[in-house]
Amino acid sequence: MKKIIAIQGAEGSNHHKVAKDFYGEEIQLIECMSFDALVASLLDKSASLGVMALENTIAGSIIPNYALIDANNLHITNEEYLNIHHHLMALKGQNIADIKEVWSHPMALLQCKAFFKKHPHIKLVEDADTAEVAKRIAKENLKGIAAIAPKIAAEIFGLAILEDEIQTIKDNSTRFVIVQTAKPAVNETVNKASLKFQLDHKRGSLAAILNVLSDCKMNLTKIQSLPVIETPWKYSFFVDVTFEDYKEYQKAIAIIEIMAAQFKILGTYKNGRK
Repeated sequence: MKKIIAIQGAEGSNHHKVAKDFYGEEIQLIECMSFDALVASLLDKSASLGVMALENTIAGSIIPNYALIDANNLHITNEEYLNIHHHLMALKGQNIADIKEVWSHPMALLQCKAFFKKHPHIKLVEDADTAEVAKRIAKENLKGIAAIAPKIAAEIFGLAILEDEIQTIKDNSTRFVIVQTAKPAVNETVNKASLKFQLDHKRGSLAAILNVLSDCKMNLTKIQSLPVIETPWKYSFFVDVTFEDYKEYQKAIAIIEIMAAQFKILGTYKNGRK
């Protein structure tokens, strides 16, 4: 039976690639043009799994997605760090001189800004998704329009790549997570956890938590604060930790549960960083 996976974007996108990397070719995609729609497809059981970008080495954290995971009680079960490669593609038989507009996701346009400074005749147009634009160009036979998308999109939709690797910063990586509504079974082979906690507004409260993580041999790989909407000037903290000893992790969790005003485990999984 095929796994039904919700992705942000269309077939041929980086979210699609991550889904394929984890679950192979035998998958059924639900294409969502927003992360809210992705979460909705999980909540209404249209999909059993979702692929969600969480942070990028250039743009930083995608903060609204932390809030979506938390507010909808989703569970992170896996992660992947994917190097992002942007390619300029259009209908076959054209070259860059023929291109009048490039449509793509705002983040892709931003990451390729230096390339387009060399081509001032091209107008940049923000769109919902990279691969969805490639699909539209092929389906509607749009001449003079190009897309910035992963190479897989050109292969799927039969487009020509006009320029390879047009991103300004070549070493650009995005962290994707696999999320689901069902709480997974405890797996003691995991070595990474995503946690969320709130603290009382007292001096040293955050430092005390960080000391607990250090004492229990946790390696803090990420910390992100997010305002508590209902309480001005109060914040939740989202942290990622890696560890070698699952029992030390359990010890840290038991202590933090006592210290924190609110505490939640968003997921435990295998560290995806190569």
